[in-house]
Amino acid sequence: MKTTLDQWQVLRTIVEEGGFAQAAEKLHRSQSSVSYAVARLQEQLEVALLRQDGRRMRLTGEGEVLLREAAELLRHADRLERRAGSLRRGWEPELKVALDSLLPAEVMLAACGDFAGHCRETRLQLHEVVMSGADDALYQGDASLAVAGRVPQGFLGDWLLDAEFIACAAPGHRLHALGGELDSERLRGEVQVVLRDSGIRQPRDEGWLGAHQRWTVSQPETGIAMVEAGLAFGWLARHRIRRQLAEGSLKPLPLKSGAVRKASLHLVLAEPLSAGPACLYLADALRRAAADWRSGCAQ
Repeated sequence: MKTTLDQWQVLRTIVEEGGFAQAAEKLHRSQSSVSYAVARLQEQLEVALLRQDGRRMRLTGEGEVLLREAAELLRHADRLERRAGSLRRGWEPELKVALDSLLPAEVMLAACGDFAGHCRETRLQLHEVVMSGADDALYQGDASLAVAGRVPQGFLGDWLLDAEFIACAAPGHRLHALGGELDSERLRGEVQVVLRDSGIRQPRDEGWLGAHQRWTVSQPETGIAMVEAGLAFGWLARHRIRRQLAEGSLKPLPLKSGAVRKASLHLVLAEPLSAGPACLYLADALRRAAADWRSGCAQ
């Protein structure tokens, strides 16, 4: 081979950082070594890869095509090295996990309790995310394992559980005073509380969003409190409002259709082939805890 992975890594860093000096700082190398690596790469390929655009260095058309393919090689090499590292080290010193806020607390606590009894040397970093926040964590390499509302493109995942959302309002809310079944027109004039997507890359909205006025919150507990206080209505996860439903502080809305909807949660490993023993153990612990939760809900 004429070229090396190091040369392609240098080229990618120049493009990402915008110039030779910035890339040198990022890679902790001298600027001359960075310039030489790219000059040598272009000489070996006999293709111009970079062009000056103001103060930034950008790819030529040929450079875009070639770096796109080289990026796959870099990802595979990184995966290979991390796999070797996990085999060499044994248990990972730290494990980063992204958990969708919809995951029942009982499942999370049971899995963490199981994990704590077997993986004492591994530190856990749990990041609670909403909707596409799990996608971002996986794409950016910020999580080795995620519980996500969907399996992001390019990944494989296992179904964990389904959660139900119930259209609710406080008993004293005027929607309950209307009588009879409610349609979408009756809902449009009321305040609906919705949960904000914590993702940045491709945030999305889910559920019915037909209300003219919406209050958007970052935490499910905040939305529940607002609905319970009579300030809004919303679709709330059944497993989070069991107490309120039993006590009567929240009451399901009599909708003609759509009163209940379901959402699924999936377990996704960022790199199944290079996952370390702690990551694999926590994944199995989550599967067991989810199965127990499903069994309890079915009784």
